[in-house]
Amino acid sequence: MKTIGYLGPQGTFTELAVKGLFKEGSHLPFSTIPACMDAVANKEADLAVVPLENAIEGSVNLSMDYLIHKHTLPIIGEIVVPIEQHLLVAPSMADKWKECTEIYSHPHAIAQCHDFLNKELPGSDLQYTNSTGAAAKKVLEESDRPIAAIANELAAQKYGLVIAQKNIHDYVNNHTKFVILKRPETSFQVSSSLKTGEKTTLMVTLPSDYSGALHQVLSAFAWRKLNLSKIESRPMKTGLGNYFFVIDVDQAMDEVLIPGVVQELEALGCGVRVLGSYPCFSLQNVEEGVKNPVPK
Repeated sequence: MKTIGYLGPQGTFTELAVKGLFKEGSHLPFSTIPACMDAVANKEADLAVVPLENAIEGSVNLSMDYLIHKHTLPIIGEIVVPIEQHLLVAPSMADKWKECTEIYSHPHAIAQCHDFLNKELPGSDLQYTNSTGAAAKKVLEESDRPIAAIANELAAQKYGLVIAQKNIHDYVNNHTKFVILKRPETSFQVSSSLKTGEKTTLMVTLPSDYSGALHQVLSAFAWRKLNLSKIESRPMKTGLGNYFFVIDVDQAMDEVLIPGVVQELEALGCGVRVLGSYPCFSLQNVEEGVKNPVPK
């Protein structure tokens, strides 16, 4: 039975992702993204599930940087989770939520609810936590204070809180992408009826002083008719102006096309690292099925 580490505590969107994909196994929460990934590297957990990108706020830089610079943990799966942010308070504050002077949540969650906070709770003190679940737990532990959390419905259930205001996020089509990581030497494949496709993620570093290098990198994919769903630059942390690129290809690793890209890029002097070739899943259809059940 596999142990799946995730960004905790209980009640986070990461736990929703884990519950959606892994019906069996032990689910082990960790307080931070690095702790979760360290647990896999140190063999405390078999797999790690961490957030990688949000549709509104962009990449989760901590996850990306730790994956690139700290550990070699292959990506073996991706799952997209719809994000619905709610304002949670202790039961005693249910009718007095506008009196809350402190709002706790993950930085991304707070940013996703900027309009609501500015309009309904102006002047409130915004406090960052490691996760939305940790924010909900904070409200439970200090329920005698006028504080609130931004978190999901699962967190409200886990910590006995009241949803004072539902769906306070600024944008409707908000989703977060989570990745599943494993140790290089272990063999494990993720399978689920939630599958939506396949993807291969590459890290590419450009040769120095090479005019038009990025154009040639993209051309290596283009003439092979490989669709790229993402290209993102991240600092190498070796000095200003030094970047690597993370590129998502919308297909699984094959025997000809993607290996051909790798060989062509290496011939140009680029460094190439395959971060993973993996199935993609989504909880979107599950959420829609709950809200709009098929008539019998």
